[in-house]
Amino acid sequence: MKALTRTDFNFKGQTKVYHGKVRDVYFIDNKYLVMVATDRISAFDVILPEGIPYKGQILNQIAAEFLDMTTDIVPNWKIATPDPMVTVGKLCKPFPVEMIIRGYLTGSSWRTYKSGQHTICGVTIPDGMKEHQKFAEPIITPTTKAEEGHDEDISKEEIIRQGLISKEDYEQIEVITRKLFQRGTEVAAKHGLILVDTKYEFGKIGDQIYLMDEIHTPDSSRYFIADQYEECFVKGLPVKQLSKEFVREWLMANGFQGKEGQKVPEMTPEIVKGISERYIELYEKVTGKAFQKAADTEDIKARIETNVKNWLQNNA
Repeated sequence: MKALTRTDFNFKGQTKVYHGKVRDVYFIDNKYLVMVATDRISAFDVILPEGIPYKGQILNQIAAEFLDMTTDIVPNWKIATPDPMVTVGKLCKPFPVEMIIRGYLTGSSWRTYKSGQHTICGVTIPDGMKEHQKFAEPIITPTTKAEEGHDEDISKEEIIRQGLISKEDYEQIEVITRKLFQRGTEVAAKHGLILVDTKYEFGKIGDQIYLMDEIHTPDSSRYFIADQYEECFVKGLPVKQLSKEFVREWLMANGFQGKEGQKVPEMTPEIVKGISERYIELYEKVTGKAFQKAADTEDIKARIETNVKNWLQNNA
């Protein structure tokens, strides 16, 4: 199985390129973004040494589907998907904050809570809650967007005080975040899932707010299997998750949490194949569709380059 871990394209009108943890973003004519979802995988803000076949295609296609089904809530950056691993979209001015919304006390929020810290991002969490317990209402726990290193928790009040986002814009994206989470929750329920938590990124073109980047993918979101959740929660058993939390758990079990001096455990072909299969399972559960592996996987770079160049020639 082939995996795409690096790109170095040079498209017509290209002004710069940004290599993120997972995506490579090409800026075209200061107007468009060509976002390539690579097969890189990151955890604890560290890019792991092996790529995961089909992961980029899975993330790109899930995001495209959810972007299309939420345009009635907020306009988004997506224009086209000329390749299974590529989205072309509008260049927005991003807000320097990610909006994380949580319906349940799990993952990093549980780890923080368990340590004795019951206020996260200015939101007070009631005493006596258990791991995976549902909140009375979803809570929003924003983070800063770090160019390098770790994103940092930040409160609504601090975002506005620092002038990272105006009060008016922040209150708008808070409302949009809740509406998107409600839509994602409804779609998940149709597929026998619970949308546990997720993150959204927003930006502006002029005065208009746009939804950017990915939405409701297993890299940006966590899902529970609905018909297993209640029994597991009541009995205190592990709740099966559909997210990349299983990757984090494997790393932690092997002594890695992204801290200085720690070494990423060996990612054997078996481990890589297992992660790839889990991502395919995630795709099929989240979308309710069978996953169709992209053709021309022998030379993924050449396929992407041809598809993007053809789109730019005909549309840009």
